[in-house]
Amino acid sequence: MSKSTQHIVRKRIVVKLGGSMLEGLNEDFFVTIKQLQDTEHDLVLVHGGGPFINKELAKNKVLSSVVNGIRVTSKEAAEIVQTTLIGQVNPDLVHRLNNGGIDAIGLSGYDGKLLTCTVLDEDLYGSVGEIQHVRTELIETMLDAGLVPVISCIGATADGAALNINADTVASKIALAINADSLLLVTDTPGIQIEGSVQQTVSPTEIVQWIGTGAIYGGMLPKVKAALDCLTAGIPSVQIVSDQLTGTTIKSKGVFV
Repeated sequence: MSKSTQHIVRKRIVVKLGGSMLEGLNEDFFVTIKQLQDTEHDLVLVHGGGPFINKELAKNKVLSSVVNGIRVTSKEAAEIVQTTLIGQVNPDLVHRLNNGGIDAIGLSGYDGKLLTCTVLDEDLYGSVGEIQHVRTELIETMLDAGLVPVISCIGATADGAALNINADTVASKIALAINADSLLLVTDTPGIQIEGSVQQTVSPTEIVQWIGTGAIYGGMLPKVKAALDCLTAGIPSVQIVSDQLTGTTIKSKGVFV
């Protein structure tokens, strides 16, 4: 088959937006997303909503804590997480994407049985979900139609009770399920900085060494650990980036995007 008749394979990118990033996103972010979509990339956005959830929990005087990086979520808290993510955060992000010329559609784990979940560990975490299956055909249908799925991190038990799910986990599971070429973790830092200099490309071995020496610390620790977990699980490339979608690419062996 000649090059001129070959079908162009669109690269797939899952973009995970932490809740703390959502309010600060500027026009450049949406322009970059549009440019990626226009240059043979299929995009799936996954978002959290921590600051918005914290505000609603406080307003309703519902206590919440974090254990092992996971929000301990009572049934009452899970309902607040559900209404905040699906009712406030997701439609606002979809609206802003649409305004940027991107045909986006909001989804949660409830929609079309997108995320089949069980309870992770009720005694330890309460109403927190563990994803058993991602209904990839739903995502495929939307990507084929030129849409950008925007997925909030809420799932459900078999009887429909809300389950909170860690956003990094949702992004990783979806990236693996749709055979994504890359996972972008959008953060409030422009990548991994070592001695004040942003590293463009790093290896898992270097990250482990930097953790050992204390060069990587604080809020960057959970991000790099999530990235290493994703690479181990089979995602070819993980990038820790700013809202300009530039930063550090973490690559394992082989070709990366």
